[in-house]
Amino acid sequence: MGEILVLMESRQGELRDVSLEMLTLASRLAAANGELVTALVLTSQEHAAHLTKQAARYADSILTLQKESFAVYQAGEYEEALAALINERRPILTLVGHTAFGMDFMPRLASRLDIPLATDCLSLSREGGVLTAVRQMYGGKISAEVQLREAPGYLVTVRPGACSSAASKAEPGKVEVRDWTSDPVTAGRTFIKYLETAGGGVDITQADILVSVGRGIGKPENIPLAEELARILGAELACSRPVADKNWLPKHRQVGTSGRTVKPKVYLALGISGAFQHQAGMKRSQTIIAINKDPKAPIFSIADYGVVGDLFQVVPALKDQLKTILKK
Repeated sequence: MGEILVLMESRQGELRDVSLEMLTLASRLAAANGELVTALVLTSQEHAAHLTKQAARYADSILTLQKESFAVYQAGEYEEALAALINERRPILTLVGHTAFGMDFMPRLASRLDIPLATDCLSLSREGGVLTAVRQMYGGKISAEVQLREAPGYLVTVRPGACSSAASKAEPGKVEVRDWTSDPVTAGRTFIKYLETAGGGVDITQADILVSVGRGIGKPENIPLAEELARILGAELACSRPVADKNWLPKHRQVGTSGRTVKPKVYLALGISGAFQHQAGMKRSQTIIAINKDPKAPIFSIADYGVVGDLFQVVPALKDQLKTILKK
């Protein structure tokens, strides 16, 4: 039986969302081709039990490699471990998140093993042993289907937010834990510490509801209008690139190809025209609501609900209605 290997990315002892998203993609491919999905956990002994238990809820099998140098990401150590495992197990496909981790070591790994690599992929399909990947080009303006040369195995990095998170399985997967004893790898650099993002730890990628403002907000003095709406909804505040470029809101709140990719349950766009760069970062939201005075604004092409109107009239009325509803 063929195997799809998925590298679980973790940080400070917790799995990151992209890990569960990749398992969703892997499970779809495996179901179509009768294959097994293995979650690969690289970690120290301190976090091994917790991370293995988390991963076991979502994969057919879990392979945990314990080594103290795996406590934090180290490019050389990860490359050595993946190279050894791929040579040993010969997986049909190896998935890694298109994150700072995956972008760092996967190209070197592909060159080292002479295995085809597709990066920043949104979806995958395989037919007749040939892998086809969907990638965005020209800043998200074009989605291209790219067919890789036929090979016994492939490497792929998956864009965070491209898939929904995996659903937990009725029975946990089979677990194998190994002590990894490879020689230390010198990569010419050393991990120092994690730095939290500015803004008190606000991470818009984790929000269930986002109220996002665009150029239509007019001026920074109008942003409190959106902030109050976000507070009433229990939402986080986000923005499009023009707002971040003008420093009306900090960069870590920007959504789009040059900002964050988000997929909240509700995305409320206020005065955002919806250029393709912005859509690429939020179009996988479960419910999209757009308020814009331009009926031809591109945001309406992907919105589930749209209001053509002046946000300075619509938002106050919406806030009043919400306050009335919440009082009941």
